[in-house]
Amino acid sequence: MKILAISDLHLDAHAAEALVAAAGPADLVIGAGDFADKRQGLEAFMARLAPIADRMIVVPGNNESLDELRAATGATVLHGDRVTWQGRVVAGIGAGIPPKPGGDWPSWDLDEAAARDLLDGIPEADILISHSPPAGLGDNHSSEGRIGSHSVKSALMRLAPKLCVFGHVHDCWGDAGRLGPTEWRNLGPRPVWFEI
Repeated sequence: MKILAISDLHLDAHAAEALVAAAGPADLVIGAGDFADKRQGLEAFMARLAPIADRMIVVPGNNESLDELRAATGATVLHGDRVTWQGRVVAGIGAGIPPKPGGDWPSWDLDEAAARDLLDGIPEADILISHSPPAGLGDNHSSEGRIGSHSVKSALMRLAPKLCVFGHVHDCWGDAGRLGPTEWRNLGPRPVWFEI
């Protein structure tokens, strides 16, 4: 399966055009959240991705809620659930996990306990999509230190998927590695290819 993946587009029209243009050979396009910016502009922006929505699986970021994303796109939207895509189980969780302190806008966040409850309901996954990074992997924020999710890390260790992709921490876009059988990457807004 050829997979094209991105995160954190934040209303960037050029990035959306690049994604649609690159998606031709993709069997699956993954979006790891933050399509909007501070809960604004989502519907018009997702219309730019409509030509590839039938091949997209997305999770909401902290810049849009689950309900907002489901209302704005025809793509498959995951949050604490899974779907089988061409014989592969794809699971996802959105939101900022854990919530970042402060802020002057209504970020869509989950605490670790709520995230754990959602993730515990997922029994298996070949691909895990999270908006927030697993703790210790691509999660080093320049001013706040490591802000990844322990709940996502626990799910990653339990599920041992072939691939785990995420975004959220812009300082770590492009960070990648392996944890046991899992290839992981903090995506960012430039299209990245995977094959599993």
